[in-house]
Amino acid sequence: MITMEEIEFHHTLPIQLRFNDVDKFGHVNNTVYFSFYDLGKTEYFAAVCPGVDWEKDGIVVVHIEANFLTQIFASDHIAVQTAVSEIGTKSFHLIQRVIDTNTQEVKCICKSVMVTFDLEKHESKPLSEEWIEAICVYEGRDLRKKKTSTT
Repeated sequence: MITMEEIEFHHTLPIQLRFNDVDKFGHVNNTVYFSFYDLGKTEYFAAVCPGVDWEKDGIVVVHIEANFLTQIFASDHIAVQTAVSEIGTKSFHLIQRVIDTNTQEVKCICKSVMVTFDLEKHESKPLSEEWIEAICVYEGRDLRKKKTSTT
């Protein structure tokens, strides 16, 4: 697994802050960050895996964690950056962060484990080789989880 320092973010999506994103304390409420991350995921997969039949194939979050580093205020200009850091058989790890586009300051880091899901059978399924190849090409490295042998 690669570390946060080794991640190169090839996908950046500018985020327009809305009036209702800001709470009475004058900063973006922590629950709103997850909608930013959802937008980033959607745009990432639209760019990396075009032509997916989203009526049959899905991607679901099975684990998500966020580290809030510094506040976002209504006047800030932000973007969400998205990268895949590791690919298994049925799951992959997604790293995202919200940055201030003027200063490049990292505001929040999000790590998710995503699973490919068969929407017709309602069960997880292996990632297609087409998806794996597309993600590895986009990220510029082989992200397949290395099998460890036990002898």
